[in-house]
Amino acid sequence: MRLNLAALVVSLLLSFACSKPDTREGAAGKKTLEIFVGSASKPPTEAAVLAFEKKAGVKVEAHYGGSGKMLSELKLAERGDVYFPGSSDYMELAKREGLVFAETEQRVVYLIPAINVQKGNPRGIRSLADLGKPGVRVGIARPDTVCVGLYAVEMLEAQRVASLVRPNIVTQTESCEKTAQILSMKAVDAILGWEVFEHWDPANIESIYPPPEQVTRIGYIPAAVAKATKNRELAEAFIAFLVSDEGRAIYKRWSYLTTVEEARKHATATTPIGGEWELPASWK
Repeated sequence: MRLNLAALVVSLLLSFACSKPDTREGAAGKKTLEIFVGSASKPPTEAAVLAFEKKAGVKVEAHYGGSGKMLSELKLAERGDVYFPGSSDYMELAKREGLVFAETEQRVVYLIPAINVQKGNPRGIRSLADLGKPGVRVGIARPDTVCVGLYAVEMLEAQRVASLVRPNIVTQTESCEKTAQILSMKAVDAILGWEVFEHWDPANIESIYPPPEQVTRIGYIPAAVAKATKNRELAEAFIAFLVSDEGRAIYKRWSYLTTVEEARKHATATTPIGGEWELPASWK
């Protein structure tokens, strides 16, 4: 996927024009780590941040949002220590743009794209084609800036149901978090999201897994040290914590998939892991 980072940067110029601090030290004299995080991992990452702060005696300043927006902010701010997007697509872009140290990249958890519906599935949605039925309100994330939106379009196009479902897409959100929220708020009947969304809000969301052969890619959430870092050692320590037994246990408590073997249970033996996908021009 050849994402247009320059276009994303332009939209953020005003918000960063007057804010480029030189120091990364907290008010109490603690070292500060600044991380830019795609919100696909927000709930457990918030917990992981607290655990690392306590363990390392540092302050972690975390920014959350769509992976594309976070990458734009990292580039525009010319500061930051860790880039932690929601998919490999944006990490590949970060590497091409020279914004991260490629050799520091680590896979933290794996994700499976799914149909998420209101609890109890009142619309009886069982397949991608069902999203095209009359009156079904569908939400997706913006496929040009949010990883889960890209995966949504990829699945619709692969199953040749994009033209059927697209008229029912009533909103495109700015992040994974907002995509899950519109379903929790019953603003839509279904979203194309990650299977783990049902564990974010089990009272209001349940996931419909696509057949393994319809899973176009197994997603994963990577982290890497930003080239703008002023404390590479601390940034590497944070990533090492994320992929340690202690760190991964935090993600497991939120039902994230921490091994390839777990992810393969929902896909085929040949389903690609990560990589990139080119968003069709008709969706841009």
